[in-house]
Amino acid sequence: MTEHFVRFDKALVPVETGAPDKDKIRSGRPSNKTWNMEETGDGLYAGIWESSAGEWDIDYDEWEFFHILEGVSVLTEDGCEPVKLVAGDSFVIRPGFKGRWKVVEPTKKHYVIKV
Repeated sequence: MTEHFVRFDKALVPVETGAPDKDKIRSGRPSNKTWNMEETGDGLYAGIWESSAGEWDIDYDEWEFFHILEGVSVLTEDGCEPVKLVAGDSFVIRPGFKGRWKVVEPTKKHYVIKV
């Protein structure tokens, strides 16, 4: 591996486990795994995230690009129509997004976040 090239390989970094805050969960018992491949110290993060089924409220202060690798989720911005996310889809969520993330089938994504 080079100093300026990062491979997205889950075997190269420890997994972080967690879940949405209990007060934000609307249904299910979602749990998340994150493999943070890149953290620059100036608010840039990149890696792999996966979640089990469930639905929870989200409120973004950050900018995020993501690409769905596996599964089915539904992202709903407050006051807008739900958007189905499936393998192959790519999106950007801008700061100020408020709504819900619903994992219908276990979902895995690549992400790049700028705080």
